[in-house]
Amino acid sequence: QVRLVESGGGLVQAGGSLRLSCVVSGDTFGKFAMAWIRQAPGLEREFVATITWEGARTVYGDSVKGRFTISRDNAKNTVYLEMNSLKPDDTAVYYCAADRFYAGSVIKEYSYWGRGTQVTVSS
Repeated sequence: QVRLVESGGGLVQAGGSLRLSCVVSGDTFGKFAMAWIRQAPGLEREFVATITWEGARTVYGDSVKGRFTISRDNAKNTVYLEMNSLKPDDTAVYYCAADRFYAGSVIKEYSYWGRGTQVTVSS
């Protein structure tokens, strides 16, 4: 059974930084493309970033380009999201997602999901 567990969320002031982590278990990590997706209260889920299986390619949502960086360490079964220059609009629950065959911005294509970690950015 594939399991994804996020960590690293918290409360930060605007302009600050956080690094989220997501550990995958239950199957070989390198088989999965990984993504971060977020959902703010009352809003639809929003694609944040994705990284391919070997980490060679990344794609970012327009609202986070230049501020967030996705990376992975296949030896540690972990994907990261480094978030800089945080804004109050970045406040959301951040979910880690995985898929064996898809690495893109269409949220519904991801087969496996974590439970999320809350990020709150104060003004």
